[in-house]
Amino acid sequence: MATLLCIVSYVWIDRPVTDVFLSLRDTQLHDTFKIITRLGESQWYLIGGLITWLMLKRKNPPIAAGGMLLLSSVAVSGITANILKALLGRARPRLYDHHQIYGFDFFHIDYAWLSFPSGHSATALGAASALALIFPRYRVICYTVGIVVAFSRVVLAQHWISDVIAGSLLGLATTILLYRKHFMTSLHGQEQ
Repeated sequence: MATLLCIVSYVWIDRPVTDVFLSLRDTQLHDTFKIITRLGESQWYLIGGLITWLMLKRKNPPIAAGGMLLLSSVAVSGITANILKALLGRARPRLYDHHQIYGFDFFHIDYAWLSFPSGHSATALGAASALALIFPRYRVICYTVGIVVAFSRVVLAQHWISDVIAGSLLGLATTILLYRKHFMTSLHGQEQ
């Protein structure tokens, strides 16, 4: 289903939506999302997760495990996204904007060709999922913020919608897999 959604977006949605947001570059909306997108940078969650784990591993093991889940989810999804980007070599919207280049050209390491999947989106949804598992009472807020941060990449014309869908699903799937395999018992006392 995710693959189909990315294909549909690639064929029919990515370019028209990106054209809209390219036309809004010099607006307050663009400036606002430049601030929001910073929440998709992995260092906040890597450092926060590590500090939480180090400070609470003896005092509060479940929350410490949550810190390690946050760190692990963001790290694993980020590394995976970066490997996929280099292998798949998808042109970023700026190549489309300046040179009408759209599509894939495998095995690139140049930034302009590292679009699919979105690393910010993987981080945003990976972190949102981890935080929702740690603090289930706030899961709606966690996921809402994660989705807005992921969408910021489209608003800023840094990624295509299909990049954001793939990155978001990568972050979500990574967190769920790590939680079920390594953190369920330590975080919630449930057997895997």
